[in-house]
Amino acid sequence: MDPVNKTQISKFYLVGFSEDPELQPILFGLFLSMYLITVLGNLLIILATSSDSHLHTPMYFFLSNLSFVDICFVSTTVPKMLVNMQTHRKDITYSGCITQMYFFLLFVGLDNFLLTVMAYDRFVAICHPLQYTVIMNPRLCALLVLVSWVIHVLHSLLESLMVLSLSFCRHLEIPHFFCELDQIIHLACSKTFINHVVMYFVAVVLGGGSFAGILYSYSKIVSSIRAISSTQGKYKAFSTCASHLSVVSLFYCTCLGVYLSSAATHNSHSSAIASVMYTVVTPMLNPFIYSLRNKEIKRALKRFFQGK
Repeated sequence: MDPVNKTQISKFYLVGFSEDPELQPILFGLFLSMYLITVLGNLLIILATSSDSHLHTPMYFFLSNLSFVDICFVSTTVPKMLVNMQTHRKDITYSGCITQMYFFLLFVGLDNFLLTVMAYDRFVAICHPLQYTVIMNPRLCALLVLVSWVIHVLHSLLESLMVLSLSFCRHLEIPHFFCELDQIIHLACSKTFINHVVMYFVAVVLGGGSFAGILYSYSKIVSSIRAISSTQGKYKAFSTCASHLSVVSLFYCTCLGVYLSSAATHNSHSSAIASVMYTVVTPMLNPFIYSLRNKEIKRALKRFFQGK
């Protein structure tokens, strides 16, 4: 294919899920419902944790940040997909695609990092309960969130600048419903070796490092819980991290499932469908996981709606 100078590129084309016109209204209704549930659910978590002074603790501080990131995460991809479905168009401008890719990388990275920070918070709460308030002080909590933002802003900026330096072929169809980094790199006609090296290196360092941190935290948590003599004490300790463990399992299992399925089948369409799990379904389920068995969240929401 003939390379096209990046200054001549005006748009990419997002293939999406299906070209069947009969399926479009169904898909539009489904994704609109999921998007609204995600935004509303996470917004309620933020309102509950910010309005109730009893929830002004490190755990709920990180949870409200996670909810905010989840709203931004799903808003990066779904609204554009809904617009394309409604207008029966598949195009996205070159600048719009790079911008979407930047924010997708930013928020998926923040999601990952915040889950790690929350695992550390549970580790300190269960393994060092007497020192919890000293270790997890407001300054450290704010610093952990700030560091995660700085790291992932710089990472997303690096990846975006490297993509901007690429020349693309005339075939500009992205077999996905959003501008994913790997899919964009595959469309390039110029050399992409450095792009791939950076992409995989960052995935191992940031993704693998975060996952290792979560595994370490939970290995220590399990050891501490096993050392508790009473059954009631074990249950109480485990219940404080059950919701977080469920969210972590959901996030990492869906991410792993997406990349294993795409590696096994080499089918971009199947990969796009599988990606819905961690880009749309996981942010939608997080508020339910954290609130259904959490009496404090339920109590805070009840007080908020009753105006007390």
